[in-house]
Amino acid sequence: MTTSHSSTPASAPASAAGTSTEASEDAQQFWEKRYQGGTQPGRGRPNAVFAGLVAGLPAGAALDLGCGPGGDTLWLAGRGWTVTAVDISPTALAGVRADADAAGLEDRVRTEHHDLSVSFPEGRFDLVSAQFLQTPLAFPRRRVLRRAAEAVAPGGLLLIVEHASVPPWGRAAHPDLELPTAAETLTGLALAEGEWTVEIAETRHREATGPDGETATVDDNVIAVRRRA
Repeated sequence: MTTSHSSTPASAPASAAGTSTEASEDAQQFWEKRYQGGTQPGRGRPNAVFAGLVAGLPAGAALDLGCGPGGDTLWLAGRGWTVTAVDISPTALAGVRADADAAGLEDRVRTEHHDLSVSFPEGRFDLVSAQFLQTPLAFPRRRVLRRAAEAVAPGGLLLIVEHASVPPWGRAAHPDLELPTAAETLTGLALAEGEWTVEIAETRHREATGPDGETATVDDNVIAVRRRA
């Protein structure tokens, strides 16, 4: 649905978006323009925080929401996972399939085209990943993340990494942007008491590089919750 693995937020807090065909087409056009224009941060490499948290998990079935160029998808597949990669952009998904074929991982990667405000993949997964599932467009993010939690199999993990601050080079474009805290995102999941274990819910700092090579410290929220078996 949205860009993944980006170090610069083109993001907004969850909003009460409509689910009309027109809204869906507008969102697809937005992301198609981005990927057709060659802007594909994260292609060929996983998100570093994601990789660090997932590296020790046993391989299983994974769902990559807003897979973008597929860095996380291909990284997982290369480590034995079977991955369903989801995005609103057909161009992004075509790139994921091409990279999976080139790496000999086509049997482990399935791509599905979804506008997550309208439809959601079927099934249960050992890992559901939402990496920077944020967008400048109207998007029912809280509802989508709750649906993501529903897709986690018993014993499985929901891993969310999200922008928690705007870097200096993005403030002019987003002067009034309010991003969620880790606690707000966790509360918004509305997890059933007694069914989940919160493994991580915190804000982390990292160094980011802007479009002109400038650097700054930015914040990301990391939320990892496990459904009890």
